[in-house]
Amino acid sequence: MAFVVPLCNLAPDLTVSTLCLGTMTFGEQNTLAESFQILDKAFNSGINFFDSAEMYPVPQRAETHGRSEEYFGRWFRERKVPRDSVVLATKVSGPSGQMSWIRNGPESLDAQNITEAIDNSLLRVKTDYIDLYQMHWPDRYVPMFGETDYDPLRNYASISFEEQLDALERAIDAGKIRYIGLSNETPYGIMKFQQVAKSRAGNLQIVSVQNAYNLLCRDFDLAMAECCHNERISLLAYSPLAMGILSGKYFAEDGGPSDARLNLFKGRYREGESRYNLSNSNALYAAKGYGLLVNEVG
Repeated sequence: MAFVVPLCNLAPDLTVSTLCLGTMTFGEQNTLAESFQILDKAFNSGINFFDSAEMYPVPQRAETHGRSEEYFGRWFRERKVPRDSVVLATKVSGPSGQMSWIRNGPESLDAQNITEAIDNSLLRVKTDYIDLYQMHWPDRYVPMFGETDYDPLRNYASISFEEQLDALERAIDAGKIRYIGLSNETPYGIMKFQQVAKSRAGNLQIVSVQNAYNLLCRDFDLAMAECCHNERISLLAYSPLAMGILSGKYFAEDGGPSDARLNLFKGRYREGESRYNLSNSNALYAAKGYGLLVNEVG
């Protein structure tokens, strides 16, 4: 029997599959042919929701920048998939100081950067609109990608919530994007974006937040869950298997397959290696314990 993915409503007129396929590895770990095979399998199983980002694939580098969006666009055109039968989500990169090939870093998430990023994503995918456009990480300082403690001494001048939403609202009015989402956000950020959005005369709203969530990363269960529940914001949980650690494959005597992500890109995957650091005895104990539990009940 085929596995069919059920649908749900992300917004009043945006019906998505309950599972979303991330394309983060397309163009680096996965070839074009492999990417097409994965997309075919997902779409034929009922998945209509696909997530990408302007900085993908990862580990990110100038030579592969934008390939994930390009591969997705080539897939739905070559397969002649009707545009309105897929929901495309993608993201604009926040300031990093590292990816010099993306708008000098990018330097900020100001209106100019957001507008340029939207236009470039549309060109790479070769589509007229993006269904869900997300801020990949905040313009302001926040602890993220494995960090947990907030340090007020690391604050710096950042672009206002108002300017960012102004740019996104103009893109909605121009028909370039349909809905707004956040990513790697905090409770404070969610509520500030919502406060500004609700102060507008139109129907501007934040519909989703894409944060890490799995058995080794449960930060969402604290204040984030309360914010999202009361503001009717959906969680798009990324890294549900903790970058494959929860599959148990890295606990094999040989350290797991050589082409597994954390082996293939060892030393180049700082986020995964910091957030899911198995040299931490608690994380290692928990990951192995979950595996034992699965084997007992499975």
